[in-house]
Amino acid sequence: MSHHKKVAILVGGGPAPGINSVIGAATIRCCLEDVEVVGIRDGFESMMRGNIDHVTPLTIDAVSRIHFRGGSVIGTSRANPTTDPKLLENVVTSLLRLNVSQLITIGGDDTAFSAMQLERTGAGRLRVVHVPKTIDNDLDLPSHVETFGFQTARHHGVEIVKNLMVDARTTSRWYFLVTMGRKAGHLALGIGKSAGATLTLIPEAFPREPVRLKTVVDTLAGAMIKRWTDGRRDGVAVVAEGLVLKLDPEDLKQLADVERDEHDNVRIAEVDLGAILKTQVAARLAGFGLKITTVAKNIGYELRCADPVPADMEYTRDLGYCAAKYLLQGGNAVLISLDAGQFVPIPFERLIDRDKGRFRVRLVDVESTRYRIAHRYMIRLRRDDFDDPHELAKLAATVGVSREQFEKEFAYLVDSEPEPLVLDAGGEELEEQAAS
Repeated sequence: MSHHKKVAILVGGGPAPGINSVIGAATIRCCLEDVEVVGIRDGFESMMRGNIDHVTPLTIDAVSRIHFRGGSVIGTSRANPTTDPKLLENVVTSLLRLNVSQLITIGGDDTAFSAMQLERTGAGRLRVVHVPKTIDNDLDLPSHVETFGFQTARHHGVEIVKNLMVDARTTSRWYFLVTMGRKAGHLALGIGKSAGATLTLIPEAFPREPVRLKTVVDTLAGAMIKRWTDGRRDGVAVVAEGLVLKLDPEDLKQLADVERDEHDNVRIAEVDLGAILKTQVAARLAGFGLKITTVAKNIGYELRCADPVPADMEYTRDLGYCAAKYLLQGGNAVLISLDAGQFVPIPFERLIDRDKGRFRVRLVDVESTRYRIAHRYMIRLRRDDFDDPHELAKLAATVGVSREQFEKEFAYLVDSEPEPLVLDAGGEELEEQAAS
């Protein structure tokens, strides 16, 4: 046996495709170096209470084929030890009682923050590395590096949208599809753009806060009117759930079906965004004498435990290998990442937002070429519709109002429209290309 004590593996937060692949690769790497591995079941939950019975020995035989499967063989939970220093000390002490001196955590920004605080509490007694996991793709990695699980979630999300698009066309109805993505719109945009959804709404696309509910409703209603004008009464709108966090709380208070706490504050987590948008858009269209069948649907739980696609399987096996290898070589206090095929350890300290004291969140860059192309493919009201008298007249006729009235009702929506995308390599470079 080597001088290394045991390595523990723990999963926190919501599931994501590829967790088992990380566990398997890390376990195999440790076992090949004669280091015992234990899986901490159900996240930090039992360790916070000083209970060390909820562990599972991990061996090569036990994990050699788990990379094909979704879910987590050691479970997960959202238990948060950072709420009390005593809980953090309980976790450290529990791990030491198990003869664990090295810990691999797998999770999103909250679990990463817990990992950092745990390493600090350990004060040299425990070395910790974190593997970034979230289908939301919102950890602050380099812009071109995805969190694992995102590709699989997008893949299965696209399959759902593809089928709903056929159903929508067949039955002449709209679907409002609310996807996971509490802090950022990466998943919604990835699904919507890849599938060619009618339009996709993400929180980053609404720069002014708070966002009025009417603005979101009018964006959807405007797209439906434009689609109707072109002879279609069907469509699929993909909406990121995080948009609800940007809505003006006063607008939500007007809605009778929104839950409130004892202080009459809206319980954001309980807001059924899809149902609210369905009701409000129907009312908006009814004001113009239009009736379109709309179905609200939430997706996310269908994506989190899907079997990983090959891209995520390969990616997560690399991450698991690197996490174990780095720990066994004495590494500590980093998030494990790969960039252009190369191992990149990112120190916890570099990921902290100093103003908030939490890990930074990566948002969708709405100024990027990627987003602006997505926006151009969406069917929604845009500047061109209001600049062209003929198009404006057709839209106004659809809802039975004058051009001036239609413009008054909806023209404000284009204020935040991205500027036209110009692909210019630069004057000198273009001249060189022309000359050659």
